[in-house]
Amino acid sequence: MLKKLFGLDKKESKQVEMPEADGKDILASPASGEVVSLSEVPDPTFAEKMMGDGVAIKPSEGLIVSPVHGEIMQLFPTKHAVGIKTVNGIEILIHIGIETVNMQGEGFEAFVKEGDKVAKGDQLIKFDMNLVNEKAESTITPVIITNGDAVSSIEKQENQQVTAGETTVMTVNSK
Repeated sequence: MLKKLFGLDKKESKQVEMPEADGKDILASPASGEVVSLSEVPDPTFAEKMMGDGVAIKPSEGLIVSPVHGEIMQLFPTKHAVGIKTVNGIEILIHIGIETVNMQGEGFEAFVKEGDKVAKGDQLIKFDMNLVNEKAESTITPVIITNGDAVSSIEKQENQQVTAGETTVMTVNSK
């Protein structure tokens, strides 16, 4: 009843053609800006790779897109982080900013939900950069491989300007 009332029953589900699993995931940057080493993240949980290995993006605008073809495994209720699983089983966490969980979703808008299939470059989340700068510690956005035990190697492309959904930031080979 509520779905009909709010038109939620009419949402078209987008068909995403998934590539075959080949053991290699090429991750595009989820945001435009500059890709840097995780060691530059002002939070030891990320900087010391406690959550996993990866890179960080210093975003130049408030848009996060999918870095790969995959499935949304988790969208945090506060919309400050999203988890994606690739066709090869690699799990990616995109965490927008540092201490953004305390914003309780203010300034964040999600375009996906758990279970959605996404293609590289699909919009995931928009966020208000000015609000994040004002209310959180940083806009720097870690991109973490959370199931490192499934990875045989990670090749990172750090210290470069990147375009969301286009520039490669990591190549991940699964075991």
